[in-house]
Amino acid sequence: MITQIDHIEIIVKDVKQHVEFYQKLGFKLLTWTDHHGGSAELQLPGPNQPIIEMHTVIDEENIGINHIAFRADDVVKTVDDLKEKGISFEKDPYRNRHTGRANARLRDPDGWRLQLCDEKRKDPEKGVAEEDVKAEL
Repeated sequence: MITQIDHIEIIVKDVKQHVEFYQKLGFKLLTWTDHHGGSAELQLPGPNQPIIEMHTVIDEENIGINHIAFRADDVVKTVDDLKEKGISFEKDPYRNRHTGRANARLRDPDGWRLQLCDEKRKDPEKGVAEEDVKAEL
C-alpha cells in the first residue's frame, strides 16, 4: 500500500548552488553523495516531510522534475496489487545500489516517471553492502 510521498527528484545544473538555496529556505541537508555527478537530499523540519532529492544533469536528462517517489510499506506486494489493477511497471522491483532501498518504476498516463520505494534508507556514511543490493526483495 502507498502510504505517503517519499521524495521528489529534481535535476539541476549546479547541485551545490541549489543546496545553498534550499538551506536558506529552511531545508536540512540529509545526505550528499557523488552519485549522478553530485546528489543531495534535503528535507524541511517536522514529521513526515517529503525529501527533495536533486542531482546534476547528465547525458540526455532534462532539467526539472525527474520523478516523484511514493513510499510503500511493502514494495513487492504493492507492485503485485497494482499489476492486478492494470498498472504496468518498467521492470520488476529491485534494490537500489546507492541507498539499499527497494524500488519499482512506473509511468503515469502522460509518461511522467513515478517510483515506489520502501523506507529502509541506508546511512550514506556506512554505504550499502553488496549483499544488501543482491538480497531478494
